[in-house]
Amino acid sequence: GMLSVMKKDNPSGNTSANSNPNSDKGAADKYKAFDSGRYDFMGLAKVMGILTVVVTLACIAIMMVKGFRYGVDFAGGTEMQVKFVTAIDAAKVRVVAENQGIGGVTVQEFGKGNEFLIRFEVIEGKNEKETAEINSSTVSKMSAAIRSSFQTEGADVVRVDSVGAQVGSELKRNGMLAMFYGIVLVLIYIGLRFDFRFSAGAVICLVHDVIVAVGVYVLLGKEVNVQILAAVLTIIGYSLNDTIVNYDRVRENMALFRGQPLVKIMNRSINDCLSRTILTSLTTFLTTLALYIFATGVIVDFALVFGIGVILGTYSSIYIACPLVLVCDRYFPSKT
Repeated sequence: GMLSVMKKDNPSGNTSANSNPNSDKGAADKYKAFDSGRYDFMGLAKVMGILTVVVTLACIAIMMVKGFRYGVDFAGGTEMQVKFVTAIDAAKVRVVAENQGIGGVTVQEFGKGNEFLIRFEVIEGKNEKETAEINSSTVSKMSAAIRSSFQTEGADVVRVDSVGAQVGSELKRNGMLAMFYGIVLVLIYIGLRFDFRFSAGAVICLVHDVIVAVGVYVLLGKEVNVQILAAVLTIIGYSLNDTIVNYDRVRENMALFRGQPLVKIMNRSINDCLSRTILTSLTTFLTTLALYIFATGVIVDFALVFGIGVILGTYSSIYIACPLVLVCDRYFPSKT
């Protein structure tokens, strides 16, 4: 009204109304050219889109060619963690473990040269009770052999995990279903909370993050187990949160700057959230990095996958989720 006219005619800012820069901001915005933000994220959308497709396809190819190296959780078998008081050569442990007449023995060193994971297969009996009895005697045989062979090095069996082949395949199936149901619920939630034009972007964003994070992990030759599944589900939650923060600002700005091109509103919204995005992602990444550096065992693999996921989640919420809303808007324009 009158105030905005005064602001337009009196740019020097001598009026008392102008002492509050936020007063009647909406009216003031109408008089100046629409500010689409400091950085032109959307200008790079096509290039980043092509890069995203190439990287995602490469990761799918890696998974298909290299395949997954499943841990005991999914493949079935027994895993025995052995710790020695002093450092010991892995080859010596391997020789003792392999000479026990037990099938499928592998020895993996971790920690500071004094901790090892000894794996061997679970022999299936006629029923669960028989399988448990056979496995119990196998575990006793292996732990007795390790303790007696390395008395001077002080061998200690820290933990033993056993998973039957059938249970392993069930865990694998249930894990995949958990991921699938999670993504379907996200699709419905975004559609109800925002608009179904936003759903495709969010879901493709999550699928991309999962494929690339797991692809890089497989490329590094790491083992896929329940902890990795937990990391992947955490990535889905983290990435979704980042995407929703951006979407929320897009929705606010769409109402505030009605009539402006959606691409400009989108760019402004990403810029508006940029400091929050950087702070959140950096804090999460540094925490994950600390876990990766200072933790041991399965936590290291969890931190590795989640660390990759944090970077991907931040990237995809800007360069996958937002541009895909523009694509959907082109083919399914809003009725408003």
